[in-house]
Amino acid sequence: MVEEQLIPRGIKDKSVLKAFLNIPREFFVPLGLRKFAYADRPLLIGYKQTISQPFMVALMVQLLQLKRGDKVLEIGTGSGYQAAILCYLGCEVFTIERIKELADTAEEKLEKLQFKVKIKVGDGTLGWEEFSPFDKIIVAAGAKIIPPPLLSQLREGGRLVIPVGNLYHQELIVVDKRGENEYIKNNAGGCIFVPLVGKYGYED
Repeated sequence: MVEEQLIPRGIKDKSVLKAFLNIPREFFVPLGLRKFAYADRPLLIGYKQTISQPFMVALMVQLLQLKRGDKVLEIGTGSGYQAAILCYLGCEVFTIERIKELADTAEEKLEKLQFKVKIKVGDGTLGWEEFSPFDKIIVAAGAKIIPPPLLSQLREGGRLVIPVGNLYHQELIVVDKRGENEYIKNNAGGCIFVPLVGKYGYED
């Protein structure tokens, strides 16, 4: 996966590559699909949700430009795989999942790997005000707009990575917060994610 999918497509951050080498992706994939765990595609994990394609997870994490000790908010816990990558990279991880069954399973898996993650079941478009501001925010679902609460909960100097578009195609947007209401946005390319559901997203 690392040699054939990530490095040839521009994943250069050595710490990110090391995380992908050391976190067992198959542990986060349903038993019946584990033979496809390292395939270059997303996989269903139940409840119409997916574990993202390895390259897309790597790209988004690399775009965050993480530092050890960063406080990171993840929207869309899913299987817990991305949260495990973030923990391995030395981040303090807060993650929100709207589907309780997925949140419970992810929490169990992360605990087995001895990763301490704060997990909340709720509307990810509202963020997690109690623990803000966050150094970095990563959204693993396609948004029709950038939810205002996520922008307000990002610290000045922080970075948000989020897919934005319609139900069928999104652009991966990187947002750098320069001041209270000053944001610099860059497009990192096309992608396709499951819909971001919530007050500032799509209806369930």
